[in-house]
Amino acid sequence: MTTHPYDRQITGLIVIDPYNDFISEGGKVWGRLRAVAEANECVPHMLQVLKAAREAKLRVFYALHRRYRPGDYETWKYIAPVQKLAWKNKPFEYGSWGGEMHPGFEPEPGEIVATEHWCSSGFANTDLDLQLRKHDVEQLIIMGLLAHTCLEATARYAAELGYGVTVVRDATADYSDREMHAALEVNIPSYASRIVTTQEIVDLLSSAAIAELSAP
Repeated sequence: MTTHPYDRQITGLIVIDPYNDFISEGGKVWGRLRAVAEANECVPHMLQVLKAAREAKLRVFYALHRRYRPGDYETWKYIAPVQKLAWKNKPFEYGSWGGEMHPGFEPEPGEIVATEHWCSSGFANTDLDLQLRKHDVEQLIIMGLLAHTCLEATARYAAELGYGVTVVRDATADYSDREMHAALEVNIPSYASRIVTTQEIVDLLSSAAIAELSAP
């Protein structure tokens, strides 16, 4: 008997940072991402994958960046460059429109929102690993923003923790083709067992859902 590569009992979808500031018109970071995101249809692809995962009854987990609050960094001894930018530009500011989910990405009942990460990895200093293990999830399908920061860091950390990792290559975006290449062609292949297109993962998840419905 052939085993389907994505057993819904042990597979989860990780959605990273679908904030308005990243992927909505008028978002603080959207202007820097627009060219890449529109070229590869990042946002429609992310919505397609999310829909397919829900239909296949996969568990969905949200790995969200810390939404800036006054006082977050002022007393820190060491601040990474990416955090200095967050302090300066205040993307995803708590209570702002930019810190809300882009339409269509609002978590549904039963979907799990991990505690917010402070730098890039969805795992570091959050409860994402705990939530995954409590729900018996071993295989991860990962998508979201940005390719060379949070997506890459989350995929890398997942591999370090022993998860099976799939990355959806056209359900992410970045500031330029250079960063996309570095993430998807140079770094992530060392950690992700599969790097697939949206169509490939949607087809696989659709076949998983059909198999589930056809089971005696």
